[in-house]
Amino acid sequence: MKQYFHINIEHKSRERRILNALLALVTGILTLTYPNFLYLIAGGYLIALGLVFMYARTPAIIAAFPMITGVLIFVFPEVIPITFAVFLGFFGVILLMAFQFSIMGFLTLIIAVLIIMNPDSVAYFIAAFLLLYGATNVIKYFQNPRDRSGLVQ
Repeated sequence: MKQYFHINIEHKSRERRILNALLALVTGILTLTYPNFLYLIAGGYLIALGLVFMYARTPAIIAAFPMITGVLIFVFPEVIPITFAVFLGFFGVILLMAFQFSIMGFLTLIIAVLIIMNPDSVAYFIAAFLLLYGATNVIKYFQNPRDRSGLVQ
């Protein structure tokens, strides 16, 4: 007789979830309000996201990827559609595989494909992603009271 035990200890800090949600919501609103400053807003968001990941002690490659993408957007603002679509593709795969957040992962991949297909509307697709991601994080934060208390799940 075989017995299988699976222990899943995961600690998602309260601060990280709120910081991610607020950062995404504020950036999404700024992107909708000032689409002409997209390279500053998107680059700043990605660098800030990398810093939040570093603060939350996520693996270095996951923290470095948004920071590198943000720097590329600052240096080469004309490649925003490609760099942000690659970031969203990578982020969507991470959401699908690592964090088991499948609906948001699929939506992220769809938005990445839409950005590649229609680069003229990149500001609106980025704003849609950020608002959707921020709202989803806020909803998940309030749905799970154990997460708010900081207990290990």
